[in-house]
Amino acid sequence: MLYQFEFRTYQRKFKRPLQTSHGIWDIRSGIILRLVGENNQIGWGEIAPLSWFGSESFEQALDFCKSLATNISEETIFSISAELPACQFGFESALSNEQNSPPPAPPCQGGEKSENLTYLSQKGEKMQNRFSGLLPAGETALQALQVLWLEGYRTFKWKIGVAAIKEELKIFQQLIQAMHNLCDREKAFLRLDANGGLSYSQAKTWLQACDKVKATPDFSADIEFLEQPLPVTQFQEMVELNAIYATPIALDESAANLDRIQECYSQGWRGIFVIKPAICGSPSQLRKFCQTHNIDAVFSSVFETQIGRQAALNLATQLSLNKRALGFGTDCWFDDNHSILDFRF
Repeated sequence: MLYQFEFRTYQRKFKRPLQTSHGIWDIRSGIILRLVGENNQIGWGEIAPLSWFGSESFEQALDFCKSLATNISEETIFSISAELPACQFGFESALSNEQNSPPPAPPCQGGEKSENLTYLSQKGEKMQNRFSGLLPAGETALQALQVLWLEGYRTFKWKIGVAAIKEELKIFQQLIQAMHNLCDREKAFLRLDANGGLSYSQAKTWLQACDKVKATPDFSADIEFLEQPLPVTQFQEMVELNAIYATPIALDESAANLDRIQECYSQGWRGIFVIKPAICGSPSQLRKFCQTHNIDAVFSSVFETQIGRQAALNLATQLSLNKRALGFGTDCWFDDNHSILDFRF
């Protein structure tokens, strides 16, 4: 079957720049895809690259879209190179939408709301899923925690490796104490994300601090995991640390796409994988791998729009084997008006 193909680019400005050990990110750029089948059904997809994380660049994705004809086949879609993982995700998602399910909200709907933390599984039943709320780096995390708590979040993710470790450890103690104080007969969880920005000695310091929290009796705040403490090149060191400390390590940049996930698995990693579907590559191949190997996966956002978000959540519904919160509590980082994402296809 041939599909009519159109695309539009977008830019979304963060309310406040996102600080990570990779640098400061202030604008999310991406591409919205539309496929129209011979039955006139419309499939929406999204390409949301993160070149500094391991995907193709926005420019490479745009060049690829420009190279395609206005009519494309399924064979073209399923032959997209693994060097373009965000494109693989976007086009396969659009194809799946057109064939198997009603499309998500059209692009002109703009930003999403975060107050509804539920979504539908493919079986149709309503499933309550905890989402993790993303806290800003530094002291502002303390104020953001209060806001997200009132919105219903009980799992939080905080970026570290941005400021001096002594300063961050001080804020860390304040943050977990604030979480404990907010809890009332329930548990709260904190994820620390270093984006590969720590040294080996710093990673040990953080893991020791986390283990102390986990060992504190009757403490309601728990550390779920330390995410990507070391650079991708220090995989064996992360394997070693994961075996020593009680606080688990989760691979993120090391598992940026399906090829990297498979490589880490083949080298013996049986810990947590943080999977960002929008840059991971082919959804069908990711689904096959996860179902075959039953990996411990946490699915996470790359600040895509509702179109990419829905496609990613569809995968998470199928592939999440545990009760870990999904990393899609990112809506509050944007303040779109409807015109920003009004593409007029």
